[in-house]
Amino acid sequence: MNKNKLSVIVITLISFIFSCKKNDTPAPVTPKVTTGLYILDQGLYGANNTMLTYYDFSSATPTTDYFKNINGFGLGDTGSDFIIYGGKVYIVMNVSGYVAVANAFNAKFIDTIDFKNAGVNRGPENIAGAGSNVFVSSTDGTVAVIDTATLTIQKFITVGSNPAQMIVSGNNLYVSNTGGFSATFDSTVSIIDLTSLTETGKITVGTNPGSIAADNSGNLYVACTGDYGSISPSLVKVSLSTNKVILSVDSAAGTIRYYNNGLFTTGGYLGSANVGFLNPSDFSAMRPSFVTDGTVVVNPYGLDIDPATGDVYVGDAIDYISSGKVYCFDKNGKMKFNFSTSPGISPIRTQLIQQ
Repeated sequence: MNKNKLSVIVITLISFIFSCKKNDTPAPVTPKVTTGLYILDQGLYGANNTMLTYYDFSSATPTTDYFKNINGFGLGDTGSDFIIYGGKVYIVMNVSGYVAVANAFNAKFIDTIDFKNAGVNRGPENIAGAGSNVFVSSTDGTVAVIDTATLTIQKFITVGSNPAQMIVSGNNLYVSNTGGFSATFDSTVSIIDLTSLTETGKITVGTNPGSIAADNSGNLYVACTGDYGSISPSLVKVSLSTNKVILSVDSAAGTIRYYNNGLFTTGGYLGSANVGFLNPSDFSAMRPSFVTDGTVVVNPYGLDIDPATGDVYVGDAIDYISSGKVYCFDKNGKMKFNFSTSPGISPIRTQLIQQ
């Protein structure tokens, strides 16, 4: 055999070996959902890069873009809220104009619920669950009632201007009406009766109401952003026995959550980059910051609390274009762990999943 022919055979054999090695490399294994967290990474407006991160408690490992890893396609554009309810995860996709539904225990896609009206995006914003329904607010001034069994919209309830966040208390659903896309800001919270599924009234709270929370003593808390100019942001407390404001203070809060006689806040666009911890009775600070161990959260964005343990999860948006982080603090404000959502951007909601 001549040297040239031998060289060709050797090169071919080497190429074959390396080709086999490359093709035999197993694809990364996506972990099964056990007990952990789902995190909604909002992404950039218009970039179609909303992601769902799954964090496994047992392995202390985050898996980003989990939904796409499981299903082979992404969620879409600008996720604004999500909820785990009745064994399903409902993800509100604001710019894409639909709600994506998946199995909560394996993230496998089930269906999309369209939020187009004659081809025009209604602008779905936030979601809440009660009974056999989930409710989705949209910037067109409606709240959709979705049957969780059929995944169909049963009706649209007309509320105030550009409704945003919602909370269930007693037999009512309370909806903050921002008016953020209108000529003038709204200043009301709509009351929806969960039996008749109709709006039964409105509560006047303050200019541009946004995040909303409720305690177990018949009180509602509303963060009002103001008009970004002459009208200051405020934090408002409402007695649900009278539907009247009983306390209002000048305070800028982006997201608010109530837990165990404490009101937790993020600073919001006009407030400081801080996780606040307030006394619900008078909105005084129970301490300068909820965080007590010196951990620096650059830009608190998402805020959720595990009701069983009191653990507080804070999503750090950093600069809204870089990969985000999620911090878990115990009820005393000491960090338990943190992880990056890279390449996920702006972690906005965290939900506990158990299996």
